[in-house]
Amino acid sequence: MHYIDHGKGGAADVMLIAEAPVPQLQAGEVLIEVHYAGVNRPDVAQRSGSYPPPPGASPILGLEVAGRVHAVAPDVMQWKPGDLVCALTPGGGYAEYCAVPAPHCLPIPRGLSLQEAAALPENFYTVWTNVFDRGRLKAGERFLVHGGSSGIGLTAIQLAKAFGATVYTTVGNQEKAQFCRDIGADAAIDYREQDFVAEVAQLTGKKGVDLILDMVGGPYIEKNLKSLALEGRLVQIAFLQGSKVALDLMPIMIKRLRYSGSTLRPRTVAQKAAIAQDLQQKVWPLLESGKVKPVIHATFPLKDAQRAHELMESSKHIGKIMLEVKA
Repeated sequence: MHYIDHGKGGAADVMLIAEAPVPQLQAGEVLIEVHYAGVNRPDVAQRSGSYPPPPGASPILGLEVAGRVHAVAPDVMQWKPGDLVCALTPGGGYAEYCAVPAPHCLPIPRGLSLQEAAALPENFYTVWTNVFDRGRLKAGERFLVHGGSSGIGLTAIQLAKAFGATVYTTVGNQEKAQFCRDIGADAAIDYREQDFVAEVAQLTGKKGVDLILDMVGGPYIEKNLKSLALEGRLVQIAFLQGSKVALDLMPIMIKRLRYSGSTLRPRTVAQKAAIAQDLQQKVWPLLESGKVKPVIHATFPLKDAQRAHELMESSKHIGKIMLEVKA
C-alpha cells in the first residue's frame, strides 16, 4: 500500500509517499480501505518529533479515517467487509489501508459523505469526552472555547449550543469571528484586538463562565482562572503556548474551581469504545438532522500531505483539513 512516510521527523517537507505492507489484523480489529483521512494538530506534533505514538500504535501519521471495511478479524461481529465506516484510529490513517479496533468505528451518519464523515472522529471524540464527560456542561450554563475556528472549536461551539449552553469563543480575526457566530457562537472575541478576560466579564455581568475548554495554555491559564464563575471548570487538552507557567492559584480556592485535562490517544480500547457509543446515541442524530455539521476548509491528495500540514501550521484555515486517499 501507499502511505505517507515522515522518516525521522522534522519540517513538513520530510513527508513523502512510500510503500509498505498492508497492516495485519489483530484480534478485535477491522481493516479499512481508506478514502479520506483527517489532518490534526497531533499529526503535526508527531511529524515534528514532539509527540511519539503510544506503545503498540502504528508509527504512520493519521488519527481518523473514513472508508470501506476491507476485512475483519475472526472475533469481530459488528462489522463486515463492504460496510462504510468512519473511525478513530490509534495511528496509520495517512495510508491506503488502516487497522482499527472495531469498537472505535461508527457508521456514516445519514446524509453525510465519506469526506465529511472522516472529519468527525478526532474532534467529536475529543469534544464529547472533555466538554460533556469531564467538563459536565449542562443546558443553561456559559461555555468558553478557545480557538473557535479550529476543528475542535467549531465542533465544541455546535455541540454546546445544541445541548443548550450559551457559547463564547476566541478567534484571531474578524472573518473567523463572523464564521463562529454564524455557526452558533453567542459571541466571538478577537484575542488580537480584545482582552478576553474583560470581554467575558462584560458578557456575563462579571459572573464568569461555567466551563472553559483550552488548548492554548501558557499565559491563558491564569486568564482562564480569572474568567471562571463560582464552581467553574477548566479543561486543558493541549499547550500550544507552553505548559510551564508561574501563576496565582488563589482563584481555585476562592471560587472553588476545578482544573483538569486529558489526552485521548493513550486511552484504552474500552474507554474509547464508550465514547463512540455515546456519540452514536446522542450526537449522530444531530448530524443526521443537520443541527450539527462538519466544516471542511480544504482537501489535499495524499501525496500533498506536506501542503496540508503547512496550512495547519499557518492557522489560516477555518475548520478541518482533509487528505483524499482514494477518489
